Amino acid sequence: MGDPLLVRAGRGLVPTPRALELRERVAQLVLEAEAALRPARRVNLKKLVRTFTLRTREGFVENFGPRLVARVGAQAPGVRLRFVPKTDKDSAPLREGAVDLDTGVLGEAAGPELRVQALFRDRFVGVVREGHALAEGELSAARYAAARHIGVSRRGAEGGPIDDALQALGLQREVAVIVGGFSAALALARDSDLVASVPQRHTGKLRAGMHSFALPFAAPEFTVSLLWHPRQHADPAHRWLRGCVREVCAEAGEEPGPT
Repeated sequence: MGDPLLVRAGRGLVPTPRALELRERVAQLVLEAEAALRPARRVNLKKLVRTFTLRTREGFVENFGPRLVARVGAQAPGVRLRFVPKTDKDSAPLREGAVDLDTGVLGEAAGPELRVQALFRDRFVGVVREGHALAEGELSAARYAAARHIGVSRRGAEGGPIDDALQALGLQREVAVIVGGFSAALALARDSDLVASVPQRHTGKLRAGMHSFALPFAAPEFTVSLLWHPRQHADPAHRWLRGCVREVCAEAGEEPGPT
């Protein structure tokens, strides 16, 4: 400071003129620093202007997007949502800040530091076009396996949990074609005799006008979760958005049984 600031006067200390000069300015700086470092507890949603990026698997926007957009728009009209496709399970976009929230099935590729919260449970259902042979009569595991199927894999894998479940019964399905996503699988099934097997809740609106049925064997269920990076855990605006996503998914509830 170029000044002792406090000098001894008897048994005590008294401020120098320089200290008195700095007192008001430093006091204001201290108040500003405290305000900046104090944990934020509330956010004015009506004045919030921000863009949040959500990375989701196909079907999430179609089934949950309208409710989420409506809820966000009603509470925070200055907030914009950006949905980007989830092409893999790499957690780098969350770590790097390119993505605010991620949804999907938790995999080994997810970073151990990520925060995770379950959104809902989902299960696979079979889907065929209206008038398909599997839409009528009793459906057994053997009859399901005997049909020609569409495999869904982002990496082009030939097998999956459905094939594992059939193998446990001594059955094997014929996979006639492999596509990278649920939308492509349903588009093929809609105009052919192929069978698509897709997540029930994730594809509700995508399956409109088609015949859906419960798989005639025990197939594993899975949990769709919400993931985010710890750096945003305490951010009030981010916390509010996480709550919106959870509430929207909860409001959607369990879809009625396949028909």
